[in-house]
Amino acid sequence: MEKKRLVEKGPPIRQDDLIVVTGAGGFIGGNLLLYFNNKGFTNLRGVDKKPLYEWYLHVPGVQNICLDVSVEANCQRVCEGAVEVYNLAADMGGMGFIERFRVECLRSILINTHMVEAAYRAGARRYFFSSSACAYNTLLQKDPKVRALKESDAYPAMAERGYGWEKLVSEMFCEEYWHERGMKTFIARFHNVYGPHGTWDGGREKAPAATCRKMIEAIDKNDLNIKIWGNGEQTRSFMYIDDCVLGIDKITHCDALIATPINLGSSELVTINTLVSKVEKIAGKKLKRSYDLTAPQGVAGRNSDNTFIKKVLGWEPDTTLDEGLAVTYKWIKEQYNKRKAGERVGVG
Repeated sequence: MEKKRLVEKGPPIRQDDLIVVTGAGGFIGGNLLLYFNNKGFTNLRGVDKKPLYEWYLHVPGVQNICLDVSVEANCQRVCEGAVEVYNLAADMGGMGFIERFRVECLRSILINTHMVEAAYRAGARRYFFSSSACAYNTLLQKDPKVRALKESDAYPAMAERGYGWEKLVSEMFCEEYWHERGMKTFIARFHNVYGPHGTWDGGREKAPAATCRKMIEAIDKNDLNIKIWGNGEQTRSFMYIDDCVLGIDKITHCDALIATPINLGSSELVTINTLVSKVEKIAGKKLKRSYDLTAPQGVAGRNSDNTFIKKVLGWEPDTTLDEGLAVTYKWIKEQYNKRKAGERVGVG
């Protein structure tokens, strides 16, 4: 029987302690830096391989570094002096991306192995890894009326090809760096994060942003048609970005969750057809729907069982899809109109 490692209570993080966020030029990483900045933390380091002008958000006062953290030496450099490390760097996108570029998704394992080792060598007190619901057994997700997935459903393992396996293996690294080496690691399995300052065009966007953009384009072009990937009866839950970054903070500072994968997602399950209907209500327009059964669809159904997170944290993501979509639609419409007017905007 494996002996459990004693959890020693460490000092609380100070406002001037160094917090490192990788994937900082992306949607969740950029919003996480903004969250910490708004909480008054003054020593923030953001890292991304994209050039700065392509970063989704620019947060004042953050030390921004353009480096590829799939390279071991770069990981050592960015973790130097870090008290907490949040690893959100990965090659990923919506279903259209992760089904077509499995090798690129798998290669993110280089990021995760080098980053956890660099954080350990740098003496970081806490290390957060952004996992995904794609790590769950796909055999449990063949029915749109899927039961919500609980944390134990990742095993026996049958993760989504490419992206899901990369996440599952990286979770193991985090677990062993705690059990063998004593670094406090934290693992959240994200369920479909969406919101302002996210990808909304270009092929990596997820369903909420893609649906909002398609509606805005249809109205602009006076062609009220929409093509839906699959039959529209696939089910998903979608988590608003503000809930996501708050959840990351709560999870990473809960010692009861050390080296313990946990769901971070909304439990509000909807079909893709329902998602389209919600966007129609926001826009005040009806679309004529057609269905592309040859397009990437992913699993038939996926939802987050939030029993564990409510038990441990007394909290769960609670922004309704109607609330989050309204804000997201407004933001994407602003971006669309700016781009149409010739202004440079980011699409992810």
